[in-house]
Amino acid sequence: MAVDQQSAGRALPVAYSAVAKGFHWITVLAVAALLALGFWMASRAEANVWGSLTDTLFASHKIIGFTLLWFTAARLLWRLFRGAPPAAVSGVQKLVAAITHWGLYAVLIAVPLSGWAAVSAFPALNIFGLFDLPALISPDKEAYGQIIEVHETLVWVLIVLAVLHIAAALYHGVVRRDGVFSRMWPRSL
Repeated sequence: MAVDQQSAGRALPVAYSAVAKGFHWITVLAVAALLALGFWMASRAEANVWGSLTDTLFASHKIIGFTLLWFTAARLLWRLFRGAPPAAVSGVQKLVAAITHWGLYAVLIAVPLSGWAAVSAFPALNIFGLFDLPALISPDKEAYGQIIEVHETLVWVLIVLAVLHIAAALYHGVVRRDGVFSRMWPRSL
């Protein structure tokens, strides 16, 4: 049975700030773009389809990933210094949410870092023929193979954590209707 806190006369949980919501939803858009670009460029590379489209996909994936790395660092600093508003959920739910959130933050750092290391090892640091990303490591084709496997595995970890996060958000928004979902929903910006 759905629990609707508003009709039960209970106060809704405190919403996240507009800045926190901005960080969240820009991250969602960037990750969605990175996943789409990543799977598309990988399928073209596996099919040995090269050309300007494939080059553009790779360059776009690299620059968005590189930007997301620094954006996530800024987001983490915001979160560490500003904290999160108190959540009106049980202790177990709080623990699961904390593990999932910090896991997401970890992979939002690890995935772009491993991608950056992979393009450094390959090397393929050029972005749209305009500039090169700084290299994290020296070129090493053997290391590239290992690093790209780590990158791909971390992407799947990110997908699993994101699906769990989305499922929990929908549970709170559709089933429980306890206000947890609305804390981050942009309509209350």
